[in-house]
Amino acid sequence: MTSRSIRRVAATALAATMALTAAACAAPNEGRGSTKPTDTAVVGIAYEPETLSPLLGYGKDGNSKIFDGLLTHDAEMRLKPALAAALPDVTDGGRTYTFTLRPGVKFSDGTPFTADDVVFTYATILDEKTNNASKAELDALDTVEKKDDRTVVFHLKYPYAPFAERTVLPIAPRHLAGKQDVNTGPFTTHPVGTGPYVLTTWSKGEKLTFTANPHYWGGAPKVKRLTMAIIKDDDIRATRLRSGDLDGAILPPELAATFTSDTGRRTLAAKTFDYRNVTLPSANPVTGDRAVRRALDLAVDRQAMVKGILSGAGKPAYGPVPTDSPWFAKGTERPHDLGKAQQILDEAGWKTGPDGVRAKDGQRASFTLWYLSGDKLRQEHALAFASDAKKAGIEAKVESGTWEAIEPNMKQDAVLAGGGSPADPDFDQYLLLHSSLAGDGFNNMSRYANKTVDDQLVAARRTDDHRTRKTAYDTVQRELAEDPAYIFLTHVDHLYVVDDRWKDLTTQVEPHDHGLASGPWWNAEDWQPAK
Repeated sequence: MTSRSIRRVAATALAATMALTAAACAAPNEGRGSTKPTDTAVVGIAYEPETLSPLLGYGKDGNSKIFDGLLTHDAEMRLKPALAAALPDVTDGGRTYTFTLRPGVKFSDGTPFTADDVVFTYATILDEKTNNASKAELDALDTVEKKDDRTVVFHLKYPYAPFAERTVLPIAPRHLAGKQDVNTGPFTTHPVGTGPYVLTTWSKGEKLTFTANPHYWGGAPKVKRLTMAIIKDDDIRATRLRSGDLDGAILPPELAATFTSDTGRRTLAAKTFDYRNVTLPSANPVTGDRAVRRALDLAVDRQAMVKGILSGAGKPAYGPVPTDSPWFAKGTERPHDLGKAQQILDEAGWKTGPDGVRAKDGQRASFTLWYLSGDKLRQEHALAFASDAKKAGIEAKVESGTWEAIEPNMKQDAVLAGGGSPADPDFDQYLLLHSSLAGDGFNNMSRYANKTVDDQLVAARRTDDHRTRKTAYDTVQRELAEDPAYIFLTHVDHLYVVDDRWKDLTTQVEPHDHGLASGPWWNAEDWQPAK
């Protein structure tokens, strides 16, 4: 570890200690804010959206507070109608989806919602000039047709089994968003939608404040004012929750555990597809070496990370698919085998040097590993990974920084990254692994190129036959076991500590994104006061 990274880790540890000490000095219910209005809620989230425009990717997996999609998910992740009056009529061998729209829906500015808005939204996302990094997820879509004001028909190029899942994507108003630059216009920060809430304030880096839409087609929410406080540092989020400043927050396991004796709050756990992994940039002479990749994949002790970092709130990860998912390829689990890792490196010509770090042809087995500052889980995963790698003779120099500092270095440096989508394996794996997206922002960050993987990813999305798709994704996972694109470490359960003044709170199976759309506030519009 470099002296700079040691100073950074030490500073982070000092900040964490000070925050936890302050928290421990407070009485369990100090500052609880018992006089808070029963129609107001403030929750703490870790990540801030870059945009609030669905045309640029906001809310693409559903649960937007400002917008609705044609469909949405219930608590069990089953699709149900939202702006559509019913589930779609699927014809033409899975190539045509016809939606009848819900009558009487209006945008929050009073303008009627019609089929024109649906056509506009999808056509704009697919426009090559639109900066939407997820447009590859709509590759199957050929055209969107308006039959009449309440009927929309999607024509696909090929049968695409999860297409209905893509219609949870929020619908933007043509009369506003269509009259400005889609990438830079005011709609990106001052949106108008059909959803249960209206954005009133977005103080960048601080909070987003919403007020209930009294004319919401689903019924006026009981929570009239909802604030999402953006608190990137885990310790600060815990401290503000303990002081009564927040009604709920997402916390890493060790901080969530500090609230177990608080009778006025409870912890909710959400199962997820959320993984933590280490990118292996192919342009780096060390991480681009297949032997190094294979060795690191065996050197990491995933079980120890689940136990020590997650306190059991998660599971080992061997790829993007959790081991308890029906899409997981049985037999692709990899054991922790330091001896085998060392053997692979020896046979590939990576010889141990006097400082314990291997080298080959004058190249030391050393690379930089970044993690997002303020994120305790990423920090702890990064340090554990570096410790395991060191035992195999590979040096991972841990650095922390903001995404602005990390992104310019992603071509050469490794990153403690994350991802995961429960809706369908295509949504995560194609963006993560297909070579056509190498270096495309946060897509395929390792710049991985494997023809078999490419072919199977395409084959899996171009059919609606479940058995064919399962075979294709099994092949992808087996290829990753032999030729790792990333070192997958853990799948992380999300833990939320919430105030007890709300009843019947639930969570869904969650994706990696656990900001505005996930957590117990996934359906804040349905919350009911406990008393």
